[in-house]
Amino acid sequence: MRYQGKITDWKDDKGFGFVAPNGGGPRVYVHIKAFTNRQRRPVGNELVTYELSVDSRGRPQGTKVAFVGETAAPSTVSARGPGSVALISAVTFLVFVGAAVSMGRLPLPVLLVYLGSSSLAYLAYVFDKAAAIQGKWRTAEQSLHLLSLFGGWPGAILAQKTIRHKTQKRSFQVTFWATVLLNCIAFGWLLSSSSS
Repeated sequence: MRYQGKITDWKDDKGFGFVAPNGGGPRVYVHIKAFTNRQRRPVGNELVTYELSVDSRGRPQGTKVAFVGETAAPSTVSARGPGSVALISAVTFLVFVGAAVSMGRLPLPVLLVYLGSSSLAYLAYVFDKAAAIQGKWRTAEQSLHLLSLFGGWPGAILAQKTIRHKTQKRSFQVTFWATVLLNCIAFGWLLSSSSS
């Protein structure tokens, strides 16, 4: 049986919100993964239909959530993430940094910063995805972007490619690739200044 209601208290950075059922009753928890259309993200106040279930604590939870006017068929859209070219580019970049360090063109701490930041970024994505699945406190998107900006973008690309996290939200991807570009510009400046 499908129910109808309006999305309230949507927290896009955490990927969840609630539905106020038409006709009253307790609010129903909904997670972004419960939506059949992953290409469209709620912003709040949209009318949706949903099937009702309960979570492990017996609280009402919406499943197979669809915006009113859209079909509730199961979604076949998968989170693609960055392509293989992006992943190969990230690995090539790290190899290039390692080569520049071994040839004495860059100090060793530069390579260590990239490797450390990439490891932290990968772990941050893993923990954030686990928190999203479990409905727990999420890592702020700004923190993920700062890790990418300060050299963790190769690890972020690996995480997006392997665990399929943060790949659907267009605004996140735009900001992410902006941090990659800014970091590469800063790296280019560092490389040119160290060789002059």
